[in-house]
Amino acid sequence: MADITTVNPTTGEDIKEYNYMTNDEVNKIVDASHEAFLEWRKKSHEERAKVIKSIGDTLVKYKKELSKLMTEERGKLYDQSLSEVDLCKAICDYTAEKGVTALADDERDIENMKKGIVTYQPIGVIYGMQPWNFPAYQVFRYAIANLMAGNSVLLKHAANVTGSGLLIEKIFHESDLPNDLFRTILIDHDQSEKLIGNDKVRGVTLTGSDGAGKIVGQQAAKVLKKVVLELGSNDAFIVLEDADLDLAVETCTQARLINNGETCVAAKRFIVVDSLYDEFRDRIVEKFSNSKAGDPMDDSSDIGPLARKDLQEKLHEQVEESVKKGATIAVGGQLPEGKSSFYPATILENVSEGQPAYDDELFGPVASLIRAKDQDDAMRIANDSRYGLGGAIFSKDEDKAIRLAREQFDTGMVYINGYGLANPALPFGGVKNSGHGREHGGFGIKEFVNIKGLHVHSN
Repeated sequence: MADITTVNPTTGEDIKEYNYMTNDEVNKIVDASHEAFLEWRKKSHEERAKVIKSIGDTLVKYKKELSKLMTEERGKLYDQSLSEVDLCKAICDYTAEKGVTALADDERDIENMKKGIVTYQPIGVIYGMQPWNFPAYQVFRYAIANLMAGNSVLLKHAANVTGSGLLIEKIFHESDLPNDLFRTILIDHDQSEKLIGNDKVRGVTLTGSDGAGKIVGQQAAKVLKKVVLELGSNDAFIVLEDADLDLAVETCTQARLINNGETCVAAKRFIVVDSLYDEFRDRIVEKFSNSKAGDPMDDSSDIGPLARKDLQEKLHEQVEESVKKGATIAVGGQLPEGKSSFYPATILENVSEGQPAYDDELFGPVASLIRAKDQDDAMRIANDSRYGLGGAIFSKDEDKAIRLAREQFDTGMVYINGYGLANPALPFGGVKNSGHGREHGGFGIKEFVNIKGLHVHSN
């Protein structure tokens, strides 16, 4: 019997079977990755940048094949799969363009010393565990930065997107990158913990739930390995009394339903001030009511299925538990029958503390609509969360929104009068139970380097 079977969530039918690698196979891959790193670290930043550019160029050749496979394996809309590949190409181009400068030595004038030099040196094999919701982007986000920094990369992808993980390896291998610098490995959780403990693995990065983050964080801490954790959230999108309501309704709809709602920085809690609440509610309910769930390869579909049947069932349990504790369903909330994993666009009202819809992350097209008395109350509710990844503020007073975002919003990222998944030029990451460490914006490239201080004294 196969260790992994990928399943098409649109049909419920099996796609392909895979087996885990043996411990011996994994150890050989780690050894080869380390040896490749020893050579790669000698390359100049300019040489590495050219190779990174070639990865992006090779990716473009596989754009349709990878996009179709991502849609088949995890149910995301095909046009959103295409956009995801475009984002990965942008990461390659941005890193190739900016990485040389970001990694350049920093010389400092220091009293009683000829000079000081801060240099950023690679450390070795970086092991990444990535989720299924963005099968390509999650990989490129950490892999490209670390390769540019001079490290080598191992990928343990989510089991349900195993095919995507292997195709991404093929893309890397068809570029100018030496093969052993990027490997996709098929292993179970016990093998993963052993890998974290391998002396040749120097850094660990995980994107996943806060529960998974606690486990991996502890495993890495036991062997004194640095770890970057990009975890879940229940991001608040705040609509203030001076907001452009048309913009807020349109953006909140998109920000909740994009990627079938399976996005760590999706709009999960709509926090609306009292003066706009009723109008916002009526308009957002209409938007959700008109959202069509269907075949993700069909252009007319607004949302596809959730990635797996168990995720559909868990989401529905969270909705039912919230209703049991006082929430009401404004639209949606019905569990479809059949083998597929669809879930309707859903809005919950009367959401309050103690309900999953208030306290937890609902990973799917379900939004929590919360009434706030005023601006101060909205900010209080937004920060009343164990998470702190992203969020948004809608206000025509841009200066006020920036001030609130900078000084009061306890998250790693804030969108003002808009929404976007990620931008290679700005840092990505969170605080509190949403993890620690940063990717993108020149920060991810320095997460797994030895920031080395050279003290140069006069002869």
